[in-house]
Amino acid sequence: MKQLYILTGAAMAGLAVALGALGAHALAEKIEPQHLDTFKTGVLYHMYHAFAIIIVGILYRYRQTPHLKNAFIAFVLGIILFSGSLYLMTIGRLIGKNFKWVGPITPVGGLGFMVGWVLVILAFYRKKS
Repeated sequence: MKQLYILTGAAMAGLAVALGALGAHALAEKIEPQHLDTFKTGVLYHMYHAFAIIIVGILYRYRQTPHLKNAFIAFVLGIILFSGSLYLMTIGRLIGKNFKWVGPITPVGGLGFMVGWVLVILAFYRKKS
């Protein structure tokens, strides 16, 4: 299981690097700065949570709890929904399509990130006996 988490996190980090390069080189000259900032925010949170997935894989070695399994899922969904929606809105601007309908998805992805972090805390929280 931990191998899947680490592989997924590494693949997500690689994808974040590729998308960051796309933003820096291909999009920078073609879209307005505020929309490029939106794209950069997606890349930033994508990378942070790719690392979080790798960390969950490492932590799973020490504590194999459902909380860490669910944190993995929450982080992956967070990347897809939060960062993915920001990417889609930005690319929509570039190709002349209005993908505003994905705007309400962004906070759901952000909630996924928050839930993932709470689950990591719960995986290691112990009540005093």
